[in-house]
Amino acid sequence: MPRRRRFVRPAALLALLGPGLIAANAGNDAGGIVTYASAGSQFQYNTLFICVFVIAALVAVQEMAARLGAYSGEGLMSLVREEFSLRIGAFVVVCLLVANLGLVVSEFAGIGAALEIFGVSKYISVPIAVVVILGIVLFGSYKWAERVFITFSLVFLAYPIAMILADPDWVQVAKGAFVPHIIASRDFLLIAVALVGTTITPYMQLYQAAAVADRGIGPDEYRHERIDAIVGSLFAGFIFLSILIATGAAHFTGHAITSASQAAKALEPVAGASAETLFAVGLLGASMLAAAIVPLSTAYGLAEAVGAERSVSRRFREAPLFLGLFGLQIIIGAAVALIPVNLIDLLVGMQVLNGFITPIILVCLLILTNRPSAVGVAVNGPRFKVFAFICVVLVSVLALAAFIVTIAQGLGF
Repeated sequence: MPRRRRFVRPAALLALLGPGLIAANAGNDAGGIVTYASAGSQFQYNTLFICVFVIAALVAVQEMAARLGAYSGEGLMSLVREEFSLRIGAFVVVCLLVANLGLVVSEFAGIGAALEIFGVSKYISVPIAVVVILGIVLFGSYKWAERVFITFSLVFLAYPIAMILADPDWVQVAKGAFVPHIIASRDFLLIAVALVGTTITPYMQLYQAAAVADRGIGPDEYRHERIDAIVGSLFAGFIFLSILIATGAAHFTGHAITSASQAAKALEPVAGASAETLFAVGLLGASMLAAAIVPLSTAYGLAEAVGAERSVSRRFREAPLFLGLFGLQIIIGAAVALIPVNLIDLLVGMQVLNGFITPIILVCLLILTNRPSAVGVAVNGPRFKVFAFICVVLVSVLALAAFIVTIAQGLGF
């Protein structure tokens, strides 16, 4: 008898979605939305070929992180502690702290900017957001928190609608996506690194691996988790392509976007009077999601690094370091976000910083998923190993090039 094809029903697919969808969508945070909008405004569709590569790399990276969590039963930092020297482990922890604390600030700044569009002061909205996020994590289980995080992800559906309404030139979109367009300028290089840095960020890999382990997913369930990781990454990629294409079609000026309100108005030609509302809702949901996931990934990572208890399902007395670190980051990030600062400069700057730090985490992830001592029989296959190596090298080259350009400009060259 011929084998019957196995299809995943939509309802069953939704049941499978969890850490992969949440981790990938958290990358479309406040910084991501503004970076994609700025790329469309400055270069229209010329950066789309970078985005196609980034999506492919994101799928590979998140699949490796999920596989690491499922087959080891541990998070990324636990394995870094076990498989590498103390110096390397300490260096990775410092990089994680630098990258993530700045991102927590930017997420709360995004929450404040989103609600200021509705006339709500950030001095009211940010403290309320702190209470909501702390309540979700400190007083709920992992399963309950996961459902809330997935709900936050639904706001992203507004952007594909905006892309369709923008009526882009699809021939030019295809050309931008599949024909490389290298522009020899500092701005193009920095936006390229920012696109990589905002899409493939360290906290996504840390959260993905740790959440898979926290959820209790093992090798037997990994087939389903692999679907979650891949579908989540593709969905996140589709969303950020939608933002870039919509902005490129409606607001191609050749100049960077310099404020949240300007980013909102960039959608006005396609969304009319509701443009600011559309942008604000998307920015609010994205910032709320990432404001929870970024500090969670840091708390997972640092607790793993010292071998402490870590789980969203634990109470404070059972996991004081894990939950205490989470709460401390939330409070510090929100407090700093209330200081007057240019949101766009902060957000794009943090994405560039992530572009520098991400290669360090990716190298650790690649080495670990090549080691039987970490993932047993689930090591990277020969072809996948080559593809993952290429992704890590290209991301690293982009980061190094941007670093050199930035230093040269600072020295007046």
